[in-house]
This record gives sequence, C-alpha cells and structure tokens, in this order.
Amino acid sequence: MKRMMWMTIGALLVFGISLASGQSLGDVARSARKNKAQQASSAHKYDNDNMPKSDHLSIVGNPSTANSAGAVGDADEAGGQAQAPQPTESKAAVDTQKSNDEWKKQIDEKQQKVDGLAKELDLTQREYKLRAAVMYADAGNRLRNASTWDKEDADYKKQIDEKQKALDAAKQELSDMREQARKAGAPAAKE
Repeated sequence: MKRMMWMTIGALLVFGISLASGQSLGDVARSARKNKAQQASSAHKYDNDNMPKSDHLSIVGNPSTANSAGAVGDADEAGGQAQAPQPTESKAAVDTQKSNDEWKKQIDEKQQKVDGLAKELDLTQREYKLRAAVMYADAGNRLRNASTWDKEDADYKKQIDEKQKALDAAKQELSDMREQARKAGAPAAKE
C-alpha cells in the first residue's frame, strides 16, 4: 500500500513539473534562432538557413572540360587575360596512373593472401586449444589415450609452426612489395 502511495506521489510530482515548465520545444527553438540572429560573429558560418541558393559555389581543383571553356569565355568578357585550357591528363600522367593501379592490384592480392593465411593460422590455433581443453578436461581420457594425444599434439604444433612461418614469409613479401612500390613512386598504401 505504501509503495502504491509513493508511486502516485512521484507520478503527480513529475506531472506537475512538466506542466510548470510549460514551454514547448518550438518556443525554445524560436528563441534560440532569435538569439542567434542577434549575435553577430566575425566569422561567417553556413547552415541550411543562410546557404546561398542563387550564387554559384566555388570549387577548388581542376574544373571539368565544360566548365573550363565557360570560365575562359567569362574571363574574356570581364576584360581579364584568359589562359589557354591546359590538357587535364598527359601521357605521363596516364602511364603513372596505370603503374600505380598495377602496384595497388598486386599489393591488394598479397594482402588478401596474408589475411587468408592469418585466418587459417587462427582457426588452427583455436582448434588446437579446443582439442586440448577437451583432452585435459577428462582425466580418464588423458590416461587411456596419452600416447595418441602426444602424437596428435605434436602434429598440431607442427602445423601451427608451418602456418606461422608461411604467414611471416607472406608478411615480409608484402612489406617488400610495398617498399618497391614506394621506390617506384606509387602513393603510400594503408598498412
């Protein structure tokens, strides 16, 4: 009974507080927008309310071929000196891009090989740990199958060592390939 009474009092208090605040979310937003308009800052900040809709935004970088022809014509009309449009890609740039793509493809293939070997090693290690846990959990099994377990244990450890060596060799090859690509001028890839 006391619990019910306390819950009723708590609910009435919460209801009373919510009625006392009385200001809706829309009113809070309007007052915040009004305060924001009153505060003039030296740095101009863009948001959805003051983003220019009719002006053209400037784009940093090489203009596309359609825009570059229009830009040259606009410069002539304005009385400025117009420069001849530069070719966007030269033969050397195309060759460099092809070379970079080939390096990237080779590095990606080697990375996939390393990832596969790492996954195989992880699975073998997990399987070994599971088999060891099962073997050592039962004392009778340990006593009955000690020689069989010793042979299987040696085989698993040998497999794990071989896979670890293969993984280390593949990682070294990947590292060497990345170094060769860097020396050839290819951009650095994520490690």
